[in-house]
Amino acid sequence: MTRIKIVLTLLLIGILSAVSISGLEQVLKNQQSGTPDVFVGIDLAYDGVEDVRALIDRVKDYTNLIVVGSFDITFNETKLDATCQYIYENGLYFFVYLHPRARGQFNQTRWLERARDEFGSRFLGIYAFDEIGGHQVDRGRWMLVNETNVAEETIKTRNYTDVADKYLARLDGYLKEYYESTQPYYMHRGNLSIITADYALYWFTYNSLCDVVLGEYAWNLSRPLQTALVRGAATAHNKEWGVMLTWTYYNSPYMESADELYDDMVLAYLNGAKYIVVFNYPKVSDYGVLTEEHFDALKRFWQYVNSNPRKVDVTKQRVTYVLPKDYGWGFRRPDDNIWGLWEPDKLSEKIWNDINRLLNESGLYLDIVYDDSKYWENVKLNYGQIIFWNQTEF
Repeated sequence: MTRIKIVLTLLLIGILSAVSISGLEQVLKNQQSGTPDVFVGIDLAYDGVEDVRALIDRVKDYTNLIVVGSFDITFNETKLDATCQYIYENGLYFFVYLHPRARGQFNQTRWLERARDEFGSRFLGIYAFDEIGGHQVDRGRWMLVNETNVAEETIKTRNYTDVADKYLARLDGYLKEYYESTQPYYMHRGNLSIITADYALYWFTYNSLCDVVLGEYAWNLSRPLQTALVRGAATAHNKEWGVMLTWTYYNSPYMESADELYDDMVLAYLNGAKYIVVFNYPKVSDYGVLTEEHFDALKRFWQYVNSNPRKVDVTKQRVTYVLPKDYGWGFRRPDDNIWGLWEPDKLSEKIWNDINRLLNESGLYLDIVYDDSKYWENVKLNYGQIIFWNQTEF
């Protein structure tokens, strides 16, 4: 049976379920304000204003969101103005990748203030960093916590809380630069959102000043597991979430097939994702990595969305699995590392087995959260069944 058939079977009851009162209120609010129920779009990560305009022309009839991710454009005020104006004129919403430490480019604070006035609600906010949690578990360039900036005793005793606190402090230290500073080249937030994409440590990024995390459907990562992690974190933090559909391969053709792309978009939509974004890099053809078949898949999905208005999910029907506090595990395999600093511990195998059992039994009704008192009331409010990592029977 294909993945999409399995997905549709698991979600049939959910699609037909009744809408909660609070959910109905949110739908009505969105309709009245004109805010889309779902944002569907492209992350334009390759360079060239004219190239970007050509791609916008290609997709504007079956998307409503553009993420401007090209450094060539976002670090050049003239090019950024022209690109955002073109997106706005074509009736699309957009995020812009900006970095407050890109000194000497242009006055970003001034640009943000002007952009809010000129583009209004179509300008959604700032895309900040990229895969910061992934860098941590894979010991990448942006690894925030490592053996050089935590105490030796922390490493020796496997003190996960010390690392979680350090991770949050360092991440918020960077994100605060988007909010306030006396320096003229720095930005401040105003009424804009900060969004990022990642494949690990969603909960801890949601602990920060970041507003939205796009969980990555990429490589051979389990889509249901990624969904459970990012949706659970967003629900507990009372924030929005989405999906970034990105590379399956490290070389050409990079992206999954058109049918797989369509299946993944439907999966994200039925799970309640607010943002569904296709990463488009590098430029290996006239339109990045996207082929005619991919564009056809986007069209089909746009038609699907407009023909199947989404019922708001009733979270009380969901099961949530509660992890130990600050357990920064990678969740990609039973022997994945913890915080990029330690090998798996004695809980890892049990948690892996528990989660895979629950995914088999509960399907896409499973969410995953952490045992954190700051968010516990929200967890209890949103889930009908709560299972802890140390339960032996459930």
